[in-house]
Amino acid sequence: MKILLATYWPIPHVGGVWTYMEQLREKLEEFGHEVDVIGYDEENNSVQLYTEKRVLARDKVIPLVNAHLKPENYPDLYSNFLVKWTEIQRYVYELSVAYFGVKKYDLIHTQDVISTIALSRIKEEHTPLIATLHGSVAHEIRKQLKTIHKSETSHIARAYYDKIESLGATSAGKTIVANNWLDGILRNEFNVNASQLEILHYGFDTHKFIKKLKKKPTMLAPKDKSVILYAGRLVELKGINYLISALAELKKERQDWVCWIAGTGEKEAELKKQVRELGLENDVLFLGKREDIPSLLGQSTIFVLPTLIENQPLSVIEAQVAGKPVIASEVGGIPEIIEHGVTGILTPAEDEIMLCKNIEMLLANKKYRKMLGSNAKKWGMTNWSIDKGMRELLKIYIAEIEAKKQGDSHA
Repeated sequence: MKILLATYWPIPHVGGVWTYMEQLREKLEEFGHEVDVIGYDEENNSVQLYTEKRVLARDKVIPLVNAHLKPENYPDLYSNFLVKWTEIQRYVYELSVAYFGVKKYDLIHTQDVISTIALSRIKEEHTPLIATLHGSVAHEIRKQLKTIHKSETSHIARAYYDKIESLGATSAGKTIVANNWLDGILRNEFNVNASQLEILHYGFDTHKFIKKLKKKPTMLAPKDKSVILYAGRLVELKGINYLISALAELKKERQDWVCWIAGTGEKEAELKKQVRELGLENDVLFLGKREDIPSLLGQSTIFVLPTLIENQPLSVIEAQVAGKPVIASEVGGIPEIIEHGVTGILTPAEDEIMLCKNIEMLLANKKYRKMLGSNAKKWGMTNWSIDKGMRELLKIYIAEIEAKKQGDSHA
């Protein structure tokens, strides 16, 4: 088969969606399928057919979009910047993908609600469309509308993204989610029929990751200090500011630690300022964009994810496979992959005092840390099999192909 993996998000990028797409492409190609990958570039300036290194610049498409989306015809759209940006970007994406062409694909697998809407509008009627949703865009936006995107027209943005979530979740033949949390949101809030949804763990190439773990360390931990590691995007929804506040409290109790923050993002300058103001310059190190997360995990003592909302975080999966004790916010789908006190520690989101206490507890108890890490690794190696995930995904592929064939025969 010739398969298109499509996302509206930038590629390549830090995070679970891109890692999933890479691993999925590799496995599908091992099975003899041809796979293309499409998405925005890292700057959101162009749409790229990544596997063919073909790029269509946004500047080439935007005049056509602007000619149709005029302020006088769509006043609500232009009254909210976030809505305006997303609506224009999604039309740029749709037109760009149409330019590259989709007739040649036997199956299309999208990775978010916006790309699902776009592909459902331009694909051939007989081509199966499957969507995997890696989180709730509507729920993430609701949080941001109270902070970084707060405005007098926030209600318009909320209504817009709720509609995007509902439409995107119902535009494919089958919509795959990773857990009961997202399944419940789509069914209960967005009226998605249960028959539309399929709960399926994505799978993770544990053996490939372990090989990377065994390589020579790229960065050595201080001999006399424990390493607290965060790896991911430096954005508001990851709650890193709460981790930094918790570390300021922790320093009052003990100084036998250092925190490594790996990643980049829009909040980087603000977080560095927070570190300086709290006098943590020698305790919190910003490592920037890294390609050696397995190595950093290998040197770490504790992995912390202070996120405000999360689906099925790749960073937690990697920490589990590495055998590291994890402290993560009790939000979203995280409680479905961490059993509190057994395979990790769940902590209330936005509560730096409780986060500090949990970090201090693990730093003070080596035996407990080892037990949590050992249990996490056993659970991770059992549950994150990419081969199992691929078998289940291929069953969905085949079922959708057959359903399309039967539908065509009855037409």
